Amino acid sequence: MTSAAAVGGSPVDGLLATASIVLSLLVAAWALVSTLRHRAPDRVQLIGLAVLELALLALTVLALVALAGGDRPGEPGAFFGYLVTLLCLPPLAAVLARMEPTRWGSAIVCAVCLVLPVVVVRLQQTWAVLGG
Repeated sequence: MTSAAAVGGSPVDGLLATASIVLSLLVAAWALVSTLRHRAPDRVQLIGLAVLELALLALTVLALVALAGGDRPGEPGAFFGYLVTLLCLPPLAAVLARMEPTRWGSAIVCAVCLVLPVVVVRLQQTWAVLGG
């Protein structure tokens, strides 16, 4: 049995995780500009959240495939908690932003998109605890 750590890292490391982090920071920057301009969340922010959610879903699928293949995270409870949080934050941000059609809706999107990279990194750390 070859583990993901032995092959070159955890299934939540790599290009997809990096792309998710970069995309999240780009959406956060766009939302910050909208907030500073006193603009409500626009279509670009909501599309960015949707694309971000798709990337996070793909990251989740990679993690679940690795789990099915026999790999295990170092801290399973924390790992699954971060995974659920990761999947719930973009839709939650979209709903809250739509409910608050002022600059504060854009601020919500910005805040959530600044939290997501931290959650991705924590997801990676909780996977790597045993494999380190």
